[in-house]
Amino acid sequence: MKIGLYFGSFNPVHVGHLIIASFVADNTDVDQVWFVVSPQNPLKKPNSLLNEYHRLHLVQQAIEKDKRLKASKIEFVLPRPSYTIDTLTYLNEKYLEHEFIVIMGSDSLKNISKWKNCETLLQNYSLYVYLRPGFAINNTFGEKIKVLKAPLLEISSTLIRELIKRGKSIKYLVPELVEEEIEKSGYYKV
Repeated sequence: MKIGLYFGSFNPVHVGHLIIASFVADNTDVDQVWFVVSPQNPLKKPNSLLNEYHRLHLVQQAIEKDKRLKASKIEFVLPRPSYTIDTLTYLNEKYLEHEFIVIMGSDSLKNISKWKNCETLLQNYSLYVYLRPGFAINNTFGEKIKVLKAPLLEISSTLIRELIKRGKSIKYLVPELVEEEIEKSGYYKV
């Protein structure tokens, strides 16, 4: 099976994430998209993140009825901070029957030279890159990069957290079950 790995903090997951994952599942040769919840992104402050199990639960709530999508806590058992190449190496050893593809935005591709062992990543794995405004792609990486024109929404987890702190509605920005869980648990209020 061909698995698209959609890495992220998902702090919290929102409809923009779901649209990208659904688009990849429907419009590429990927059989399933796994949301790989990163417990600690090396480029983000660890104290700015909601507990990884809470974020995982929110992703599970968001995709619970969609068999094309899966929430993964694979990085929870790996050393921190999480590095994509280490996760890919681990997954390839654990799931010999799968082929793994990395899903990312063109903004992330612009910074890929800062990633751990980026040369190995680019040499051994395909990247499905969705275009983000202001981050055009000059594909100098060859056929390992597939450029996608997925529908995008100008929504961010940062915006959602700010709205929650200000006591504003996040209705329609996140799935209803996610909104209910955030409200019930008091996430992101402080």
